[in-house]
Amino acid sequence: MKLYLKFFSMHLKSLMQYKVSFILTALGQFLVSFTALLGVWFMFDRFQEVEGFTFQQVLLCLATVLMAFSLAECFGRGFDIFPRMIRSGEFDRVLVRPRHEIIQVLASHMEFSRLGRVVQAILVFWYAIPASGVNWTFDKIATLVLMVVCGSIIFFCLFLINAAFAFFTIEGLEFMNIFTDGGREFGRYPFSVYGEEVLKFLTYIIPLALFQYYPLLYLLEREQSIFYMLTPVLGLFFAIPAYAFWRFGLGRYTSTGS
Repeated sequence: MKLYLKFFSMHLKSLMQYKVSFILTALGQFLVSFTALLGVWFMFDRFQEVEGFTFQQVLLCLATVLMAFSLAECFGRGFDIFPRMIRSGEFDRVLVRPRHEIIQVLASHMEFSRLGRVVQAILVFWYAIPASGVNWTFDKIATLVLMVVCGSIIFFCLFLINAAFAFFTIEGLEFMNIFTDGGREFGRYPFSVYGEEVLKFLTYIIPLALFQYYPLLYLLEREQSIFYMLTPVLGLFFAIPAYAFWRFGLGRYTSTGS
C-alpha cells in the first residue's frame, strides 16, 4: 500500500505540471457524461414514471453507477492499457520485480481526469438524495455507501477480467465494453426495466444488479428485508472468479519478445 501511495503521489505531481490541460480534460469528462443525465431528463419529460420509478429515484441509480464506475476507472486505468504492456514487453519487467503484479499494473497509470465524472455524480446525489422521498436513516445511508463502494469493486473486477483476456489474445477484447461502459450506460435506469432475463443475467453472472437494483428497492422501502441492504456485499464474491481468471491467464503468459 505504501508503494501504491507513492506512485499515486508521483502521478498526481506529474499531472499538476499541466494544470490547464487537466482541468479541461476533466471538464470534457464532465460534459460527456452530462449527456446521460440529459437523456434521463428527456425521458421523464415525456413519461412521468418508468416501471414505477420516478425521475428522482432513477437519478439515484444514475449517480450510484456513475460514481462507482468513475472511481474504478480512475484507479484501475492500468488494466485498460494492460494489452499495451504485453505488446511492448513491459510486463516482463513487472514479473521480475519483488512486488505483486496487480499492484504494479495499477500503479502504472491513473486517470485523474475521471474525477470530472465523480463531480457530476456528487451533484446528482446532491439533488436526488433529498428529492427521492427516501427516509434517510442510518441503515439507508449505509446502504448507499455500500452501493458505491461495492459497485466500484465490481467494476474493478470487470476491468481485471478484461485485462486477463490479453494473456491469450495480446489485444484487448471490445466485447467486454458491453459490461464496463455498457454497464455504466444501462445502469442509469434500474436494471429491472430491461426485462427479467437481463435482470437475472446481471444478478447471477455479472452482478451489477446486486449493487444497483436490489439495494435501491431497500432504499425505497419496496423490500423490507435486510438481505436487500446487503446484496452489494454479495457482489464482492465476484472478485473470486475474476482473480482466478487473472491467475489462470498469468500462468499461461508467453512473452511477445518485444
